[in-house]
This record gives sequence, structure tokens and C-alpha cells, in this order.
Amino acid sequence: MDEEWDLVVIGGGPAGSAAALQARRLRPDARILLLDRADFPRDKACGDGIAAHARDELAHLGLDGIIDDYRPTPRLAVISPGGARVEAAVARPNHVVPRTVFDARLIDAARAHDIEVRRHRVRTLTTRGGLPLIDDTITARTVIAADGANSTVRRLLGLPPSPDRHTAIAVRGYADVPADDDTQLIAMQKDGWPAYAWSFPIGDGTANVGFGMLLPRLRATGLPGRQVLHGRLAELLPHLPARDLRAHHLPLSPGRPRPGAGRVLLAGDAAGLINPLTGEGIYYALVSGRLAGQAAATAGTDPLTAYRHALRATLGRHLRTTDALHLAAQSPAFIDAAVTTAAHRPEVFDLLVEVGLGAGTVPPPLAWAVARRWLTAALPLPGRRHHTP
Repeated sequence: MDEEWDLVVIGGGPAGSAAALQARRLRPDARILLLDRADFPRDKACGDGIAAHARDELAHLGLDGIIDDYRPTPRLAVISPGGARVEAAVARPNHVVPRTVFDARLIDAARAHDIEVRRHRVRTLTTRGGLPLIDDTITARTVIAADGANSTVRRLLGLPPSPDRHTAIAVRGYADVPADDDTQLIAMQKDGWPAYAWSFPIGDGTANVGFGMLLPRLRATGLPGRQVLHGRLAELLPHLPARDLRAHHLPLSPGRPRPGAGRVLLAGDAAGLINPLTGEGIYYALVSGRLAGQAAATAGTDPLTAYRHALRATLGRHLRTTDALHLAAQSPAFIDAAVTTAAHRPEVFDLLVEVGLGAGTVPPPLAWAVARRWLTAALPLPGRRHHTP
């Protein structure tokens, strides 16, 4: 039998759950259906990092205490491609929660708010009477696609995938760490730059560990991807042998597509919202999902325009900042300069966290401080010896 819904959300991760929950908060009477091809709990290859900015989004959704039983990680250490290092306490602690746990809790919250959750793999998306029609049986006034980096809905809309030059690939696993480890580590690698490994302690004697690089740089090695990704993770974090390794693609935000078409909105990874500097995506997923749910609940016949405006108002300046920094960061010397500056200036360290894990932007004076150090290292000056190969 045909079904009619006010909102159908496709994908039950952070973006999809946030969309459904926000729509429910704004429209208590709405008929909301959430579809996912998997049953929960289910694993999801990811860094598992939940920054303070993501916790702010959880609070907006009325889920303030959903991860309070996980110990915060108050410190962050970053090693640049050239070996510069900064380690300090972050202004607000981060958390690391396995997606097996986090996503299942979000789905439970959706069910608790009378959102119907159903296992279903979407195969077709057409229209009937001007409204989206899913698999010839499910009609919705609005559809929100939060079905991940390889979004089926995005493909069905005819929107292009993320270009290879703006797509990263990473491998994620878990390793044993000291029970008192409370420092998130990012260790960058100059070979094949941009590339880095990470260790994010969960607080239970294990850490999420992984390694990621741009897809074209991986292909340029001419070696099997598994060999490169697993090998470089072991090289950068030799003291943390990893298990349960799984690979995943990350569509970086500089290659983001249009955020939807007609009455279909894209959120999270499906919208190409992955921070190109850090690979962070959970904050973007929660905020874009919330804004999509808001547009679906309140924007009447044109939710896409409302959603586009909300994204621009909330993330526009930040995304322009990360686009520009992504270009500058193609030079590992720029990152060396940024990390070296952050090691001497706490406000620069705090800014890097805001830009890399939240919606921060770069004030001109701080941008100049990094650029000056970068240029000083790169340009010939009187009295400085330069050796040519």
C-alpha cells in the first residue's frame, strides 16, 4: 500500500537522526519516517571524535547528556609534516564515542520521540504529484538524504559525487592504550602530503586509531590501497598495533555538491560536508541535519531555499575559510608554520581547534602571524645560505 509522510529521512547516522529530531521538535504533529539499510547498533568507520561544538548541537536537540558516561579527552597534540609539535589543553574537552554506541543512542532518541524507524534500502526516487516518491510506494512532502559519502539519493538526483581531488580515504581501527591516556594525537606525514595518522583515546583503555590521505595521492603510489594505508598507520604509530581495520571515503567540503534538488535536501557526508583540514564530520553532520530538519518542518513549499540560506548563515564564512586554508595547506611548510606558531601562541592553538573541529574563522591578524612565519621560512633573506640540489 502507498504511504504518505510529512518527512522521510534516509540514513540513520548523526545527520539523519538530527534532522528527524529537529523536525519533531518544531512539528510535534508531523508524520516522520527514518529509513536506514542497516539495523542498529551497527559499526561505522569513523574517527569517533565528538568535539565540544558537536555537543552544542546535541544540546540544541535536547540530548545534552547522551554521552556523559564517556570520559572527556582534555588535551590535543599535533605533529606537523616537518616535525613541529604542539600539545596543550583544549578550551573545551572533546569526547570519543564509538559510532556503534553513538548512532544507536541517536536512533533510540528518535524512537522515543515517536519517529518511525525502519530498515529499508532505497532503490528509486521519482516524483508523484510534485512530491518525492521513494520506491514507488512512499510519498513525502520533503526528503532529507543523510545516506553517507556514497549517497544513493545524491546519485538518483543526478548530482555528481565528490571529485577525486577533493576525496580522501582513511583506514580506521582500534588499539590498546594506557587507561589514563587523555590526549588526542594527530601525527602528520610529509610523504604523500596531505596525510596524517591519529589516536583518539576513548577512556576505557582503547583508542580509535587510523590513517588518511587524498585518494589521488594513494593511487599515485601504484601500490594496493590496503598496503599503503595499513603500512603508513603502522609506521606513524608503531606503538599502537591496530585491529578491526576498516576503510572509508571522506568527501571533503571544497568539493561539496548543491545541497539538494526540488524537495530533497542533502545533509552530512551526502552533502560533502567533511572538514578538509581534519576530516571531522560529526559536527557538520549534526548541524546540517538540524538545519535540514528545520527547513523541512517550517519552510512550506520551498524547503531547499530555506535550507541553503540557513547553511550559508551558519557555515558560510567557516567553509570559505576552510576552502582557503585547504589550498594553502597543500604546502606542508604552511602547516609547519601554523603548528609552530600555535606552540608559541595559545590563541592560535585555540583558533586551530575552532577551525578544525567547529565553525571557526581566522581573524586577519592571526592569519598574518602564520603567513609571516611561513614566508620567513620560505623566502631567501640576506645572509641566509641556500643550498640547491
